[in-house]
Amino acid sequence: MAEIKFEFKGEHNVIAQGNKGWNLELNLVSWNDRDAKYDIRSWSEDHTKMGKGITMTAQELSALRELLNKIEIK
Repeated sequence: MAEIKFEFKGEHNVIAQGNKGWNLELNLVSWNDRDAKYDIRSWSEDHTKMGKGITMTAQELSALRELLNKIEIK
């Protein structure tokens, strides 16, 4: 399996704290030396391990923000 390279390009923004030291975070991350994208996923406390997540461009994140502002959260 190929090694995955990543570099954080901003602060660690915690969305929710997990119960085993892992946090769900929104971060700006460069994956494999590519342009940085916004990333939502779980990270271990020391940020050496990660769970599955999604990445979005700034335009996609902006569209998501607009959608979230329109829905009623119950």
